[in-house]
Amino acid sequence: MTRRTFVLVLAMTPGIGGKTISRILARNDLLNRTPEEFLALSPEAKKEDYRLSAKSCAALNRSLAQIEETARNVEDRLDRHGVSLVTLADAHYPQQIEQFDPDPPGALYLFGNAKLLNVSTFSVMSSRNTTPGGLDLMERLAEQGVFNSEVLVAGDKTPEYERTAVVPLRWGSPRILCLDRGLFHALGEDLSQETFRAARLWRYQFDDKTDLAISPFKPDAHFVGVNNQVRDRLIASISRRIDFVEVMPGGNMDRLARMALKAGRQVRVSDRAPLHKALETLGAQIITE
Repeated sequence: MTRRTFVLVLAMTPGIGGKTISRILARNDLLNRTPEEFLALSPEAKKEDYRLSAKSCAALNRSLAQIEETARNVEDRLDRHGVSLVTLADAHYPQQIEQFDPDPPGALYLFGNAKLLNVSTFSVMSSRNTTPGGLDLMERLAEQGVFNSEVLVAGDKTPEYERTAVVPLRWGSPRILCLDRGLFHALGEDLSQETFRAARLWRYQFDDKTDLAISPFKPDAHFVGVNNQVRDRLIASISRRIDFVEVMPGGNMDRLARMALKAGRQVRVSDRAPLHKALETLGAQIITE
């Protein structure tokens, strides 16, 4: 069994997420233990040596053949489109994510132009229910970054992200899209559909030769409530520079701004943000309209 197939077997097992996968891989590497040797361990050994839950151990013990068949089917679908899978236990896991986030995603599915992870990236972020004036500013800041030959990192499914994510399309520039669900659920079975309708004014299909889509969720995973926070942290961690427009005190964007400053990222905050003065004292630059 290849390492990639083994990772997908673990990913398809109930109760095993990205961080557990990375822990299993790291311990196997330390003990020079093969995937087959791990899978042959007793449920008690898996619980004691790898801290797996009783639910996960029972699934691997009872339904391994079915789980492996599902994993190989998913692997065939991923391979068909050239999707790569990287875990925290891999040497090529993006360093900028680990440098930013003390609790990074354990596994990432990458589809498209992975070279974009090594260029100058930026994002424009704002709290929910951003005002019309704030949305206009987000669009202008995104355009400035694109004109400066930087690559935009954005999400989708919110008015704030959609307002910025269409900007690179107008100018034929690349972008990185961080998803809040699995690749197949977001981009369709053939990984070709754009994630929001407005994008289709400039591009009918997702272009994997130009853009990069990243998901920290299983390929067929649907959206659940906490996914948006995972997505936001991923966007911020990939961005070398982050512009914040409207930031509510104590909210998710406030936390991300402080994390970014602590990680040494360039942070700019609009004077529209109620706490822009507080962030300025921490090292943020102020954007004055």
